[in-house]
Amino acid sequence: MPRRSATMLASTILLIALVCAVALIKVPYAEMSPGPTYNTLGSQNGKKVITITGRATYPTTGNLNMTTVEVTSADYELNLVEAFTGWLRHDDAVIPHGNLYPDNQTEQQSEQQNAEDFTASQDSAKAAALKQLGIPVGSAVVVSAVVANSPSVGKLHAGDVITAVDGTPVSTPEQVAPLVTKHKPGQDVVFTVEPPKKDGTPSGTRQQVTVTTAKNPDTGKAMVGIQPGTEHTFPFTIDINLGDVGGPSAGLMFSLGIIDKLQSTNLTGGKFVAGTGTIDDNGKVGPIGGISMKIIAARRAGAQYFFTPSDNCAEAAADTPKGLRLVKVDTLAQAVTDLAAIRSDKTAALPVCGK
Repeated sequence: MPRRSATMLASTILLIALVCAVALIKVPYAEMSPGPTYNTLGSQNGKKVITITGRATYPTTGNLNMTTVEVTSADYELNLVEAFTGWLRHDDAVIPHGNLYPDNQTEQQSEQQNAEDFTASQDSAKAAALKQLGIPVGSAVVVSAVVANSPSVGKLHAGDVITAVDGTPVSTPEQVAPLVTKHKPGQDVVFTVEPPKKDGTPSGTRQQVTVTTAKNPDTGKAMVGIQPGTEHTFPFTIDINLGDVGGPSAGLMFSLGIIDKLQSTNLTGGKFVAGTGTIDDNGKVGPIGGISMKIIAARRAGAQYFFTPSDNCAEAAADTPKGLRLVKVDTLAQAVTDLAAIRSDKTAALPVCGK
């Protein structure tokens, strides 16, 4: 083989080896891209996204789409080539892995957290929607989670309704901790609880559960290892069916979908509105992650308006897809008012993100 050919062959082999080596180098980044959107007024996999039983409902038209993002899993690390090509694509975002999965969260832990957040967001969305309509909503203090290897494991369970601590009635989650920390580590706390039935509804049977406190390593005070929270009771049944969608960011759009079904006024007037945002029990809208990907997903689906939490406005307005109008929202009540303007084509005064 001529020397020149041998040199070229060796260089080619070296280049191929270098490319392969680069492809194998893992970097601490994750990739995010626009995910599917779901019309909260429509159906998914043959089931209505929102089903209401025990209360009169009304026909709806148009779209109130919640938006999602697709992300690489917690257990997957991008290689250098994937990260570089992701940075070049406009409709992808490459971000530090720890931003999506803090504290080295595993895929199983991430899925569990997303499922819990999704369930909590549905509960708050229902409560906010009914309060907006003036429909009474009840509430109870529940065990939201039991910390692994804590004194409460095997004694208290997620979903247990807490009615009293050491005989003192409780009506808010904030009342539980002070009653526990009145004790010294090693002393007993007696919880009066109402375990749920298998279907998650209250059993109506109360029992007393004694938990021996342990020392909180951070504060030195007594602890039992539970996370108290609020669970609402509603005068009729509201079911939300969306399979494996997770996270808290659909709260606002779920609330609007529920309201649209429960009142005779058609909220959208047939218009295509999408949006995102967490929501609390009183209708306060909060920020979410992945806003730049969600507005792309919304526009691809055909949305004309996008409800954007105020704290996400700057990022969303920096690169808004053509034909999509970003409507800045702070509360559920404001979103309902904005929909009235949209369906009547009186949109000049809508609060918008950016100029």
